[in-house]
Amino acid sequence: MPKLRHLVLRRKAIQNIRKITRTMELIATARFKRALDRAVEAEAYTRKIAELAADLSAAALPASAGGSLQHPLLEKREPVRSSLLLVICSNRGLCGGYNSAILRVATERMQHYEQSAVQLHLELSGKRAITYFRYHGVPSEAQYTHFEDKPRFEEVEVLANRYLDGYLTRRYDQVEVAYMKFLSASRQTPVVETLLPLSTLAPPVRRHASGTGSTSSTSEATTASLTRATPAAPSTIEYEFLPDPRSILEELLPMSLKVRLFKCFLDAAVSEQIARRIAMKQATDNATEMIRVITRQYNRARQAHITKEILEVLSGAEALK
Repeated sequence: MPKLRHLVLRRKAIQNIRKITRTMELIATARFKRALDRAVEAEAYTRKIAELAADLSAAALPASAGGSLQHPLLEKREPVRSSLLLVICSNRGLCGGYNSAILRVATERMQHYEQSAVQLHLELSGKRAITYFRYHGVPSEAQYTHFEDKPRFEEVEVLANRYLDGYLTRRYDQVEVAYMKFLSASRQTPVVETLLPLSTLAPPVRRHASGTGSTSSTSEATTASLTRATPAAPSTIEYEFLPDPRSILEELLPMSLKVRLFKCFLDAAVSEQIARRIAMKQATDNATEMIRVITRQYNRARQAHITKEILEVLSGAEALK
């Protein structure tokens, strides 16, 4: 039978832990709401600029001239000899399997690079990703820890401009990002998406879509859908270009990359807070259950202790007769 003092101390310790997890759950809920509002606002803009870029690139030239304007950011390079992979994780733990799921898909993608003899340029966002790859001895070219639950567009734009320069100078043949994609409050999935070339941008766009559904898919699915969807879905929107289509696309295509990358960071922030809220709620519920079990053990031990003392008193009284 456990000692009463031991049970009291253990119950008090679990009660203190429950207070912490409950507080962290409330904080994650508040941060989730703010991050969700930002992600929903950015999703509509991201989807619309993707539609516009797809329509303009398809309608820029007449059908007799090929029906598509050539642009370096739309060029798909085969074979891919060099690829940049950005892995977006969190700075803090206590968020369940959030980080492990992202690191798993990122590792699988890196193994694919290795098998295909593709030169990898790895960049990491979040202390958990940095610690993981440092432990496994995988070098990275850049590390970022300043992207919290409120990423700013100005900060993301710095990365996007560098990726654009690297792609245009052919340092990278493609740019991909591994992160947790936000689909709904009850569904998030780890994905590896292709940001460059931007020819992967047009097919996933769905007009008049409801909710905050996916605006893009993983790189393999995107490439496959591009092959199927492009010939069957020509642009039906007529545009008048001023000054000319190429000048417009020179401004529009880089911006579409920036907002897509920004949306990736916003999705990651929302998904992290959801994962932390769920993890802390489960921890709070488990602590409540443990307190209930320990309280029952304490009551039984206390009752047994009292019964034992009563029996000792009765035995002593019988011995004195």
